[in-house]
Amino acid sequence: MAEATVTESRRTRVPKWLRVLLPAVLILVWLTAAGIGGPYFGKVSEVSSNDQTSYLPESADATQVRALLGEFNDSDAIPAVLVFTSETELTETQVDEVTDAIAALPDIEGVAEDVSPPIPSEDGRALEAFVPIDSDADIGDVIGAVSQQLSDVMPDGVESFVTGPAGFSADLIEAFAGIDGLLLGVALLAVFIILILVYRSFLLPIAVLSTSMFALCVALLTVWWLAKAEVVLFSGQTQGILFILVIGAATDYSLLYVARYREQLRVHEDKWIATLGALKGSFEPILASGGTVIVGLMCLLLSDLKSNSTLGPVASIGIAFAMLSALTLLPAILYAFGRVAFWPKRPKFEPEVVAAEAGVPGSGLWPKIGQLIRRRPRVIWAVTCAVLLIGAAGMTQLQANGVSQSELVLGSSEARDGQVALGEHFPGGSGSPVYVVVAEGELEAVANNLLNNDGIDGVSVVSGDSPSGSATVTEDGITAFGPPGTPAPEPTIVDGQAMLQATLSDAADSADAESTVRGLRADFADQGTEALVGGVTATAIDTNDASIHDRNLIIPVVLVVILFILMLLLRSILAPILLILTTVISYGTALGVSALVFNGIFDFPGADPAVPLFGFVFLVALGIDYNIFLATRVREESKQFGTRDGIIRGLSVTGGVITSAGLVLAATFAALSVIPILFLVQLAFIVAFGVLLDTFLVRAFLVPALMYDIGPAVWWPSKLRHRERELEQDEARHGEKH
Repeated sequence: MAEATVTESRRTRVPKWLRVLLPAVLILVWLTAAGIGGPYFGKVSEVSSNDQTSYLPESADATQVRALLGEFNDSDAIPAVLVFTSETELTETQVDEVTDAIAALPDIEGVAEDVSPPIPSEDGRALEAFVPIDSDADIGDVIGAVSQQLSDVMPDGVESFVTGPAGFSADLIEAFAGIDGLLLGVALLAVFIILILVYRSFLLPIAVLSTSMFALCVALLTVWWLAKAEVVLFSGQTQGILFILVIGAATDYSLLYVARYREQLRVHEDKWIATLGALKGSFEPILASGGTVIVGLMCLLLSDLKSNSTLGPVASIGIAFAMLSALTLLPAILYAFGRVAFWPKRPKFEPEVVAAEAGVPGSGLWPKIGQLIRRRPRVIWAVTCAVLLIGAAGMTQLQANGVSQSELVLGSSEARDGQVALGEHFPGGSGSPVYVVVAEGELEAVANNLLNNDGIDGVSVVSGDSPSGSATVTEDGITAFGPPGTPAPEPTIVDGQAMLQATLSDAADSADAESTVRGLRADFADQGTEALVGGVTATAIDTNDASIHDRNLIIPVVLVVILFILMLLLRSILAPILLILTTVISYGTALGVSALVFNGIFDFPGADPAVPLFGFVFLVALGIDYNIFLATRVREESKQFGTRDGIIRGLSVTGGVITSAGLVLAATFAALSVIPILFLVQLAFIVAFGVLLDTFLVRAFLVPALMYDIGPAVWWPSKLRHRERELEQDEARHGEKH
């Protein structure tokens, strides 16, 4: 009677016009914001950058050298390396035709005028040339035009390649080109199919997907303008993760709300009351889950790498709008549709049936799993834990020490093929020099150090007096250009510093090249020489080192922060520790199995050091979501039925929705693998597999069995642990009366 009075009071307290106007306004606001944000999908390239150096900390040598390059060289063009090969020695006619083809390249928009003439290899079977590409041009289009024009005019028996920094940049641009269309299409289709199977309804999946897409449109609109104002950095990698994260998270939160709304419609005939009840039941877990993910992501701000630190706020904005849409737009849409949204399986108003079901275990899959846990809790959690630990042993096989630039893009690559051809006939580092900035007085000593290094094939000094902008350095000093007797060109001096360029003997992205650069830095440090070493190889080294530092710092911080949040949410110390430990074990298993798959099945060349970090942040922050969904419901049920019964009831009630949410999130992250970038493919597998592991093993068996075995003490030091005794006393008194 009291409940009915409260319900009636709520109904009369809210005017009918407001119950119509409020949902309509919410839908209109979201529709308008999404309409504004939608067109920005086609404008992301205007504010995104995939330049590795721009993500390094300001203190890195490679960053400082990059900042000085423009002062030594008026051009900020990106070099492309052209390689022409033949199985036999090139004839004079072939050389002339190649030379003419190179001379015609400046006619292509975006190609600078100062294209170098072809340089023959010692074996006479190859030529190389250097083509500067304007940094303001669309590198992908320019490289494509250069490659096409060269292949059209190549003489018989000669094959052309476009490689070097510009060639590899074009590969990345092409690989990321599918983010707006292919990635979104695959992710949305996968989610739609899962929702159709889960709900066996047509309108409900559309409502949920609309919630996700509207959240993504508004998030992208916000991030775009922040990137435009240079508040955050935006890259193709960050964009892909943002898309997947928003779609997956918004759908997960929507699934939780829909489940609560269905429950409420069975006990309340009025859909306004059902909406309020659903919001009350889902608000705390959605806010806690989203807040946990945001806090975990914001820990990335501690990163030295801007590619990591900028993902924190960008992805957090996405999660915030995912929560907001699930708690405002979706309730408004479902309120507008009412029970029709669930057609053809509309939930009936049957409070008597719900009341009768309250004391019945149920006969579905999850009630049966609950009864199994009730009978053998210790055996279940011990066996599950053992299986997970065996899988985690594979972590030692993960080779997350970085990969070469030529391996970043999966599939065919002209730039990669050109790099191989270049290394067969020329020094592997041609076109990607090591830049060394030294004080003018130390120029000679540093030049000699470079010349005496086995990993260096040639040395030149930047000189404004030289026709090519640089002059070769030999043991006899700077070589003069022009006829005999021409004075040697003077090095360009900027603020008392000169710049040397050294050509590496090995490919710039190879392990041997990295060893050479590390050796140079160590030599300069031992000699007390203040020299800055930059370039493509140095950038890769500094990026890997910063990434390893980030991984070692951020992972413990994320664990501590999320543990603290869980303690506040569950008003307990022991339960959060158990939830964190199970999630960490699950992460270790996902990483271990992934390592075995990467090495044994896919034969990947290794992994970026950021892969374990990103995998950890997403799996722990997102994986803990399902534990939050379960634990908050278990805590709610435990207040009424006691801890052990509350665990079984909580598992039975949340089993279906959490499983659906896990499938959705795994499917959306798996969609990342359609982008042929090694980092994203590896991250997609780790997170998708880890989410499925959390959903079907950790949350379904390990966590409830462990909590059941421990019993009321799991809530220590919360007063809830005493609730069991109070319930037993109530039952005893009730039995005496009857």
